[in-house]
Amino acid sequence: MDATTETAGGPLAGVRVIDLSTVVMGPYAAQIMGDLGADVIKIESPSDTIRAGRYRTTPGMTPLHLNVNRNKRSVSLNLKDDADHARALALIGTADVLITNMRPGPLARLGLTYADLAAHHPGLVYAHAQGFRSDSERAGHAAYDETVQASSGLVDIAHRALGRPVYLPTIIGDKVAGLTIVHSVLAALLHRDRTGQGQHIEIPMTDTLLAFNLVEHLSGHVYEPPTGATGFPLSMKRGHRAVTTADGLACIVPYNAANFRDFFAAAGRPDLAEDPRVAGTVIDDADVDPLMDLVADCAPALTTQEWEEICAKHSIPMAPVLELDRAADDPYVQDGHLLDVVEHPSEGPIRSIGLPVRFSATPGTVRRLAPLPGQHTTEVFDELAAGGR
Repeated sequence: MDATTETAGGPLAGVRVIDLSTVVMGPYAAQIMGDLGADVIKIESPSDTIRAGRYRTTPGMTPLHLNVNRNKRSVSLNLKDDADHARALALIGTADVLITNMRPGPLARLGLTYADLAAHHPGLVYAHAQGFRSDSERAGHAAYDETVQASSGLVDIAHRALGRPVYLPTIIGDKVAGLTIVHSVLAALLHRDRTGQGQHIEIPMTDTLLAFNLVEHLSGHVYEPPTGATGFPLSMKRGHRAVTTADGLACIVPYNAANFRDFFAAAGRPDLAEDPRVAGTVIDDADVDPLMDLVADCAPALTTQEWEEICAKHSIPMAPVLELDRAADDPYVQDGHLLDVVEHPSEGPIRSIGLPVRFSATPGTVRRLAPLPGQHTTEVFDELAAGGR
């Protein structure tokens, strides 16, 4: 599969986004907008940390860069150089959206704050993502996913549920903030289209992840005074874990008494199917952990495939545990084109993460794979010089 087609399309066709961000949060947001049809131009400094690290053939073409910078054109500019700074301002003047995660100090020194740009470009939607709110005492603090997991309560949740103050093994703060950037920008574009007025959007990672965590984990503290502890009861249970089957791992989560009865009967344990704890319609909270221990004890009786068929028949929530090393061979992944092999112009065959959302009228597309540093500098500024966008 060759994914370098320039065919325009997608719900954001005609929108220009300037990606003045680094690492994952901002680039991930800009890539999603590119997947949906936007013309995304990435302004890269001479050194971007996401390009440092392991690569196969070409310096800078790291796996993380390949996964968050497709559907973009890259221009290389040194914003501390007067000529390059002027070129950047000219390019931003053609944009609908600017996404940045630079700290306020550097933005002010470079004359790239919202106030600086809006004076000449009042229709600009300016999305500024940073670790903490600009009006807080932590405004200038360095922020990474681990610090955001800590400051948003996520480490406390893990500590209480797992007994260890661990970080989630995924950069959830960056990615949740990236998704928040996207929906916030889309809302601002809708407002701009109605009124002609752009605006400044601040997306603090800590606030975003805290709000995300509290949806279920605020729990008893929703009420004032509190009626119970924080922490979503089911998620905090000891038995809230995948189980071992005859040939692998599976998520099997009976959610009501009937689910438990059907599961135990299928496992060849009619005695458990008749257990008084599952006789009614509601499971007592105190019985959940002991019952889930029994589910774990019974699961090895059958293979994962056998459990999948039984659970589907009885509407018991179940899914095999996907091993990432084997994800490309998984039928569900293959059928959804979630990890297709594509031919990258410089890197050869690579796996491209598929678009997870499907539009019936304006589907997103992968038109460009992740660019080399500054690959499109000449192309973009030739267009600008010719009076084009």
